[in-house]
Amino acid sequence: MKRRDFLKFTTLSVLGLSATSNAEAAQPKRPNILWLTSEDNTADWLGCYNNPDATTPNLDQLAREGFRYTNCFANAPVCAPQRSTWITGVHAISMGTHPMRSRYQIPHEKIKYYPDHLKQAGYFVSNHTKTDYNIGGRPDKACWDSTADWRNRKPGQPFFSVINFAQSHESRAFGNVENTRHDPLNMDLPAYHPDIPTIRKNYAKYQDAVQIMDEKVGAAISKLKADGLYEDTIIVYCSDHGGVLPRSKRFLFDNGIHCPLIVRIPEKYKHLYPAPAPGTTVDDIVSFIDMPRTWLSLTAAPVPDHMQGRVFLGKTEPPRKYHFAWRGRMDERYDNQRAVRDKRYLYIKNYMPWFPWGQRLQYLWKMQATQTWQQHHQAGKTTAITARWFTPKPVEELYDTLKDPDCINNLADHTDQTQRLTQMRKALRDWQLKIHDSGLLPETERSARAEEHDVTIYEMVRNPKLYDLPAYLDAADLALQKDPANLPALTQDLDHPDSGIRWWAVVGLFYLGQNAAPAKAKLTAALTDPSHEVRAYTAWSLTTLGETERALQTFDQLIRDHSPATLTVLNILDQLGDSAKPLLQTVKQTELKDYNKRMKDYLLSKWSS
Repeated sequence: MKRRDFLKFTTLSVLGLSATSNAEAAQPKRPNILWLTSEDNTADWLGCYNNPDATTPNLDQLAREGFRYTNCFANAPVCAPQRSTWITGVHAISMGTHPMRSRYQIPHEKIKYYPDHLKQAGYFVSNHTKTDYNIGGRPDKACWDSTADWRNRKPGQPFFSVINFAQSHESRAFGNVENTRHDPLNMDLPAYHPDIPTIRKNYAKYQDAVQIMDEKVGAAISKLKADGLYEDTIIVYCSDHGGVLPRSKRFLFDNGIHCPLIVRIPEKYKHLYPAPAPGTTVDDIVSFIDMPRTWLSLTAAPVPDHMQGRVFLGKTEPPRKYHFAWRGRMDERYDNQRAVRDKRYLYIKNYMPWFPWGQRLQYLWKMQATQTWQQHHQAGKTTAITARWFTPKPVEELYDTLKDPDCINNLADHTDQTQRLTQMRKALRDWQLKIHDSGLLPETERSARAEEHDVTIYEMVRNPKLYDLPAYLDAADLALQKDPANLPALTQDLDHPDSGIRWWAVVGLFYLGQNAAPAKAKLTAALTDPSHEVRAYTAWSLTTLGETERALQTFDQLIRDHSPATLTVLNILDQLGDSAKPLLQTVKQTELKDYNKRMKDYLLSKWSS
């Protein structure tokens, strides 16, 4: 090559390299992400969410520098099922992992955890230190590089770090409620709680806990700044669900699912801003199911097709009209609910309305506020509103959260809400069909059927031959109508080959009470049904028809046989009250474990008092 041509080529090459370098410099490198999660606190425990008594300067400052979301909601009102949803990007109720403290397996070869995808995209992933994914078949910590923070990564490697703060956990509201930092007299009590000193003090105690949590948040942010990473890192803060005084955590009211969400995005990533400028609020609905998809999208990692939800930051996907939430068994207590929330209205469907909201739960009853509330109620001092928690539920609830943030004025029977109710009912059913809601069978029936066919619950509910969801939804609606005109159809369904249909049939007959008397003979025959869950509810139904002795014989045998429906039976015995006392010796003499033992201990204490 001639020298002149070589110089020309070299100059062009340098210019080309320079142009390439400038282009690369113009594109910011992939962001680090620091996800700060606190446990159990609803949004309104924070100062930046309009709580004048809160002491949360660090989160308030983060909100001033970032974007504060006003419509962020948890899918589950309790930790483990919500974290099951987070780690997979799939609703726990779509996988059968929604009962609290269960370890049902999922098809891990199909469903990788979101940190797996981040690692494949080159990210260092750490979690300090909460996992609690409620999923069997894989150690919870196996998907993370570290249980510390970002400091163990390779030089220049982007990171995704989770730091969890347990200082605001429910347990921090237990114990002595005296001598709090915050003044109990300044606490703003919701309308559903009686205004008595112990409850006020418990509120103040938990407000103290939130303050300590905020201090830990500040320390984590200071560490990020000290490492020179503050302007290279997107910071996300949220709680894991709502809480934490009684009738919040575990319940689908706003106080159980409305969560804080603050996102700080450095200037270099302003193309990701969800609003024109930091320091503003965003009223888009964000559902916790949206987060895994969003984290993968922000980091340019592939988003698997099985992930549910929508991307809400960066290259966003169409906004959602509704948020969906759900709950199943909480520890030793059964319940089954779904919720639909738009920006203003909350619709709740109760699939077990015969159980009161406030079933006695060992862990929740460790809180002085809960104990005091119950004592206040038993003394006959509660009002119609403050007593409601201890009573059976309606099948449907509808609340205008703008006018009624405490969710105490049920509009479901108001004629001016008929159209809205119809729309939200349809939205719920469409969503249940779309995500394959696994909760229309009793928990033990679900797991037994999946095991029988050697599949996971996730796979079973996606096979219409094994799980006929449209039929179960129809059967549930029929049962919950509580209409004597449905007696022939319900009685006929007692002979259905599908145990799920039979279960809803007997539920419907139980719910009819004495109006089910013409079906007594068929119910008596159902005491030998192959499904123990059907047997249990059949026996309960017979107690309403004057056949308590026969029902107790069935309960006795199920307990002695260590039936998979034992927990169901023990819950029913609690509802039966003194009429179940003849089974005291059976319950006492039968060795039970885990939640069955917890219910046993409670019943023995109750019957002995």
